[in-house]
Amino acid sequence: MDDNWELMKQEDMIKEKTDKNNDKWTKKYVGGGAHFLNWLAQFREVYGEENVETEEIDPKGFICFEKGSEKMFRIWVREPK
Repeated sequence: MDDNWELMKQEDMIKEKTDKNNDKWTKKYVGGGAHFLNWLAQFREVYGEENVETEEIDPKGFICFEKGSEKMFRIWVREPK
């Protein structure tokens, strides 16, 4: 359980990234399944599809995702310039 907690803390530390065009992206969501699809649709509606990006991440060590053999994703939103 301690390893799972440590992974969650590490994931929480990831908050933003910069792409090759120097655009800043902010992480808005981490998860999977129906919740992921719901959040993705909402972010696309609010920010526009061109400003929303998903990234599949390795669920290894996240017990609930491993047990359910679920994929895990981050949702990134491009910040306005």
